[in-house]
Amino acid sequence: MSEAAKWYVIHTYSGYENKVAQNIEKVVENRKLHELIQEVRVPTEKAEEITDGKTKEVERKTYPGYVLVKMVMNDDSWYVVRNTRGCTGFVGPASEPTPLSEEEVKKLFGVEVTTVSVNFKVGDSVRISGTAMDGFIGVVQNINLDDRSVDLLVSMFGRETPTTLPINQVVKVED
Repeated sequence: MSEAAKWYVIHTYSGYENKVAQNIEKVVENRKLHELIQEVRVPTEKAEEITDGKTKEVERKTYPGYVLVKMVMNDDSWYVVRNTRGCTGFVGPASEPTPLSEEEVKKLFGVEVTTVSVNFKVGDSVRISGTAMDGFIGVVQNINLDDRSVDLLVSMFGRETPTTLPINQVVKVED
């Protein structure tokens, strides 16, 4: 091949990202187009969800509705991608396929990002678990996702006492 493969972004129906990627890979396998379409990726990130004091690691789509394809752009590769079920077209001006720049590719693939989400917010009542203050109820004052900690105002012995705890040691109190 005289032309080098570049990364392109494909727009899909939301929720069809994995199906579109699988369909493209299947067509590449069946038609032996490995030299034209080299790689297909659904951009995802690892995230931690903390619910009821339990930490669970999940994988989330970074850009819902988009799939990345590393391919040599010609009529055959364009036809395969464009006619894949669930694919609505390429991202670019007037749906013209526009390759990603080197900087954009580095941003997408260079850094692994981990995010944390919790099921409570500032002002919610939470119960402390797994510490010496087990069972005490506190009100969330601040949530620091970078440090994975939460600042609480806990009523102990008739006094409001500020305290900071790890996020996984508090459980939201259902109203």
